[in-house]
Amino acid sequence: MSSGHRWLATVATTVLTAALLTTQPAAAGPVTAQAQAPTPAPITLADGERALIRFQLPDEAAVDRLLARGADVAARPRVIPVAVLLDMVVDDRELSALTSEGATAVQLIQRESDGARRLAQNRTVAPAAADTLQFLQSYWWTTSGRTFLQTQVATTASDDPDVEITVTWRTASGATGTYPLVRFEDAGEYQYHYALPQPLPAQPVSVTATSSLGGQSRANTPQAWPGATPPALPSGYQKDFIDAYMTPADIRARIKRLDRQYPALVDVINLPNKTQGYRRTAIAYLGDPAAAAVVVESVKFGDQGFNGVQARTVDPARPNRALAASYRDRVLTVSLATDAAGKVISTTDDVAALITARFPQRFRAFVEDGSAGLPMPVVAPVRLDDGLKGTEVPKGPQTVQALRIGKFRDGSKPGVLAYSQEHAREWATPLVTLEFAERLLANYATDPATRALVDSTDVFIIPMVNPDGAHYSFNDFNFQRKNLVNHCTGASRDPRYRDSWGVDVNRNYAVGSYFDGYVGGSPNCLSGTHAGTGELSEAESRNVVALASKHSNIKFSLNVHSYGGYFMWSPGAYKVPGRVTLPRPSIDESKFFLDSAKRIVGAISAERGTVTWPAYTGPVADVLYSAAGNSADHLYYELGITAWNFEVGNDRWNEATQQWEGVGFQPPFEEAHPESQEYAGGLMELVRIARDQGSVQP
Repeated sequence: MSSGHRWLATVATTVLTAALLTTQPAAAGPVTAQAQAPTPAPITLADGERALIRFQLPDEAAVDRLLARGADVAARPRVIPVAVLLDMVVDDRELSALTSEGATAVQLIQRESDGARRLAQNRTVAPAAADTLQFLQSYWWTTSGRTFLQTQVATTASDDPDVEITVTWRTASGATGTYPLVRFEDAGEYQYHYALPQPLPAQPVSVTATSSLGGQSRANTPQAWPGATPPALPSGYQKDFIDAYMTPADIRARIKRLDRQYPALVDVINLPNKTQGYRRTAIAYLGDPAAAAVVVESVKFGDQGFNGVQARTVDPARPNRALAASYRDRVLTVSLATDAAGKVISTTDDVAALITARFPQRFRAFVEDGSAGLPMPVVAPVRLDDGLKGTEVPKGPQTVQALRIGKFRDGSKPGVLAYSQEHAREWATPLVTLEFAERLLANYATDPATRALVDSTDVFIIPMVNPDGAHYSFNDFNFQRKNLVNHCTGASRDPRYRDSWGVDVNRNYAVGSYFDGYVGGSPNCLSGTHAGTGELSEAESRNVVALASKHSNIKFSLNVHSYGGYFMWSPGAYKVPGRVTLPRPSIDESKFFLDSAKRIVGAISAERGTVTWPAYTGPVADVLYSAAGNSADHLYYELGITAWNFEVGNDRWNEATQQWEGVGFQPPFEEAHPESQEYAGGLMELVRIARDQGSVQP
């Protein structure tokens, strides 16, 4: 360890413990004075007075002796060409002892009495409670001929919920205007004041923020956002390979076609964990849910021979009959119990318990909410069914596929992973990744820049992480977010909840998860962010991790979601109270994340002028919400991959209403199509970033 590092470690320990130590009498030999040092004015202390004094010592050994004696060291030693400077709190006796040992007091930094005096002066002259304001963001851009300004401002009066902040802008022509900011808190913690992007007549040259407490920031010169543009596309560059929304079957066919069309550049990887498939258990109400009913469900999936099975209850019409059940010829018959008069006496609870106990390998049953303990009615045969509407969809387990694109697919080149449709309802996302794949392949033979990119990188693409959920979204429930695995138990398996079953794949990863105490995932099986039964409980999440883990050359990843127009990175989750995030990237990493984001945002905007807002660019936990157990955090913290997240589908400015308007998960294809084009351009820029970072180290 170098002497500088040893001093730093020793002083760090001493500063923490000095208050517990008692300075010992001088020992271990005198401190030798530096003969060439200048003679300062004498420094003296009154009896019992303490002061912070800078001493000049000859060498490291003198410092070590003082530290060993428990000296009250106030700062790290400072090395100068001929000596060492050390700041210490001493009293008059200690000052005299050090001087006699040869140390030189070169500066009286502060007497003990100075603190109280300065505090009194401060209270006398301190102004009324005006706060201090600081611009966190101040950016402008132009899109479709309209200029916008977005600002974020923080106040030191962070605990005052009534502080109002107003921004005033000015253009070069002298035009001015104002707009209010609103307070933003997250997890009970103040973050900043902000506003949506504001339309301006021209580029602003200065902005100023003023608060209701009298605080005013210095004038700020807004910066152009994002300040980066991609290289121009050459004549004849091929793009626009997407002409419609694509179902899982369409995506699988496209992967097969690309594999066949470009055998020298493409491998298709079958990921190891098969999904459940587009299937569910068969289920039916035995009775009327509004009156009295039992829910009967098959143990196996409906397509495994239980769709169409019938269930019924019958009155034996004889006295003193015990409750009984039989299953013959695909009909489940429950013969209800009767009393001595022949009256049916079975309850819903009796029937549900009997079915589950009598046929544990075939059926389970539970009492419908509100029906507990009610007399069980006689029910004509009802048909069990899985309720799935996609008659053309294959039912069995699905193999998720990835494309691997590159001239050298041997791990020698830096790898880039792009993956999409973790959330089933986000129909535009696989359009982005497949357009990206097509551009790399179609332009390889004709565009030298594309060829150089493909030759210098190794690109992995999973167009559809969650095929089962996607099938359900296309055929049954458009807003399906999750996969189809139903971890619910008891009454939560009621078929009226069928559109709420499943696991949020992007809450099922193993870093910063709900199971680790982070916010943003849920144990509730009906929640839109259900985290599953444990970390990586789902095939879909395990597939992403398996691909990234197997190919250690993958250094960059981008998870494509929709909608809202965000560009994000880690940390993606925090704990409460206190809003304690996963560890922040280092200063250098944070700069790389932001600099790269500007390049990618610039590439997106080159297509039709869509600009991802600066306020929507940053760590997930800061610009969106806490997303416990998301995939980017797993890739970044666990595997060391520089991981980003898109949310395609930026809000569009409506000039007529002067409002920003959302586009949704499944916008008209006339909107989804340009989204695929602009965000594919962003993925192309990501590959350039990977290329610029150089080759994989052995």
